[in-house]
Amino acid sequence: MSKYIHGTDPEEQERLTLLNTVLLNEACLKELSLSGGEKILDVGSGLGQFSRAMARAAGRTVIGVERSDEQIAEAVRQASKDGEKDLVEFRKGDARSLPLRDDERGTFDLAVTRFVLEHVPDPLNVVKEMVRAVKPGGRVVLADDNHDILRVYPEIPGFADLWKAYMKTYSALGNDPDVGRKLVSLLHDSGARPVRNTWIFFGSCSGENRFDIYVDNLIGVIDGAKEEVVRQGLFEEKKFTDIIASFEDWRERPDAALWYAVSWAEGIRS
Repeated sequence: MSKYIHGTDPEEQERLTLLNTVLLNEACLKELSLSGGEKILDVGSGLGQFSRAMARAAGRTVIGVERSDEQIAEAVRQASKDGEKDLVEFRKGDARSLPLRDDERGTFDLAVTRFVLEHVPDPLNVVKEMVRAVKPGGRVVLADDNHDILRVYPEIPGFADLWKAYMKTYSALGNDPDVGRKLVSLLHDSGARPVRNTWIFFGSCSGENRFDIYVDNLIGVIDGAKEEVVRQGLFEEKKFTDIIASFEDWRERPDAALWYAVSWAEGIRS
């Protein structure tokens, strides 16, 4: 059974909203190169901001599959508030057994998943489900993390060890913090034909107008896993708190920089 270590409380939902709407969705849409009219399946749709962005670009309703009642409720609330409730049909379900009718399978032009495969113990099953959902010639797009590429500079004392402890929580839960490097292999092993891979740069530096949002996102990711990191005995709680606090000094440095990238891979169903 998979476990999403960041939870679904309001603070986490706020972090995800900013991650999507300010930092990531525009770049992801550019990589998708939608031409309009595509029938799209969003696997692990979360709060639905990217689902809605794809629906706007495609000009038709997207089906978004999400297993969390809390995330679906917030996704519907946000969509309704923005007057976009009809852009996404949210369905509760598991990515490993997609809630699709028999007459829907094999009909999608595009199936997309972001930041899901790192949180499941059997990512190949998820990708196989996505391949079955698209029609012959349809695209399967995987975007996920390879956590060990993160760098902050100048280095924050103790941060590298804390980040390693954070990554170990994934392994302890049966998940994979380095699944990003495996996306092409997952496409191949699922029966799709890999055709493209790239990076989406996810970083910033002092002086860039979104730098504080990037830093807040990183702090939120780590701090949101604090309970699990401490519970597993991977890091001492006071030291954890002190290192997180040190980010406030670090972000004021004129030479502070955060380097990261999201792994992206695409395949075609034969």
